Amino acid sequence: MALEDPKVTKRAELTGTVTGIRDRRISLETCKKYGVTTECASGTSDITKHHYPYFNNDGDLVAVKTRSVADKAFYSTGSIRGAGLFGQHLFKPEGKYITLVEGELDALSAYEMLGSRWPVVSVSNGANGAKASVQASLEYLEGFENVVLCFDMDEAGRKAARECAEVLSPNKARIVKLEDYKDASEYLVANKLKDFSSQWWNASPFVMTGVITLADAWENFIARGKQEIIAFPPAFGMLNTMLNGGIAGGEITVLGALTSVGKTTMVNEITYEFWKNTDIRIGCAFLEADSGEAVENLLTIHTENNLALENRDNIDYDALKTDIITDGRIFLLDHRGAIGADELFLKLRSMVKGNGVQVLIIDPLQAAVVANNNEVIDDFMDRLLKLAKETGVSIIVVSHMKKPSMNSPHNVSEYDLKGSGSINQIAFNTILLSRDKMAEDEYAKNSTMVQVVKCRRTGMTGLAGWLHYDHYTGRLEKGKPPEQYEAENSSEEF
Repeated sequence: MALEDPKVTKRAELTGTVTGIRDRRISLETCKKYGVTTECASGTSDITKHHYPYFNNDGDLVAVKTRSVADKAFYSTGSIRGAGLFGQHLFKPEGKYITLVEGELDALSAYEMLGSRWPVVSVSNGANGAKASVQASLEYLEGFENVVLCFDMDEAGRKAARECAEVLSPNKARIVKLEDYKDASEYLVANKLKDFSSQWWNASPFVMTGVITLADAWENFIARGKQEIIAFPPAFGMLNTMLNGGIAGGEITVLGALTSVGKTTMVNEITYEFWKNTDIRIGCAFLEADSGEAVENLLTIHTENNLALENRDNIDYDALKTDIITDGRIFLLDHRGAIGADELFLKLRSMVKGNGVQVLIIDPLQAAVVANNNEVIDDFMDRLLKLAKETGVSIIVVSHMKKPSMNSPHNVSEYDLKGSGSINQIAFNTILLSRDKMAEDEYAKNSTMVQVVKCRRTGMTGLAGWLHYDHYTGRLEKGKPPEQYEAENSSEEF
């Protein structure tokens, strides 16, 4: 395994000459393609070192990994960590096949043997670091229809292939079983191009059957009562009690409300609660807010000072850049105003499998679909459910509702969710918010009623409580029914 030498601190610099690697049967054209250079012993043509360059997506050299031919030792310059896959910059993330191998020599060899036709890339740190490499480049690999894993035929290589296949989307990975030699490089040295190509084409799809017996499911039954529950903020009344503690992995929770009722404010409070009082990672797809607005909203809660009301010249930005910004547990989808469903799911899955996100928040659903008709929303909710079940991530999705009742702004139900009935049907939990935003009374105007209309785990439904919004702190606090608050704070004149 190649490790980044902690003693090496100098900037990446590619030395040597681009030549073919004769003892490995690698052509000059392939070395040119990948930018690989070699060095020879003084006065001879005997190659002593290989230099493997790593480039970022802009074509900038970020690292060079060097292999000493004599002792097969590696060292690197620049930052090999975070450099991506070897050869990744050469191939656009699209097409039918990409082959992933265990080392740079294998990448060059496989590319040669496949007729320089199909993309071939390599992990940067061997079998032990393969899963991390795939996670870091997951969005790139998911752009291909098939990812062919061609790792070494030893225990470490077989284990790495399975681990990497599990990170990729279902039915995405194919695993090559090399029958005669350990790796692609050995096939090329032995001039067994046809054998390698045949075994490559016969790569087996990685499939988990999904069929088990009740005995197989016993451990899942035991775990059901012990699964980690993520609690909502205590201010949210009886919500945690009604949901048996909060939300769990693999569940979809729908938050529904009319426009401008306070869905996003509630979502920000939930995000902050999860960050503050758990150690989980949270992925946020705030589709109606840019990333700067998302930061402002979370910092408002963190400081209990509504930054939207502040004069920007008076803000101490250095003081605001605290652990909520720097600890790296909140991930934002940088959608830049437009994103299609396919790209959205690619990025959401990358957040979960690549960044280790345990809760995904999508706000709102209607901004993620091209139309609010049944077919489109049914497909979106079905894909959300598959993502939750495949990865075990807990998903909170915000949904708009249809126009309010003329009789009462609090007269809402799950049937008012905007779009398709599948929103509530697929949800494990459905929570509705309502607010009389035109009320003359200031307290009533800033009070939100929280109702649970569906909870698959407990079956409990009904009023969960009231929230009150404080404009100055930007926080949602535990509230009271407006009529109760009015009664408790009114004084009769005699």
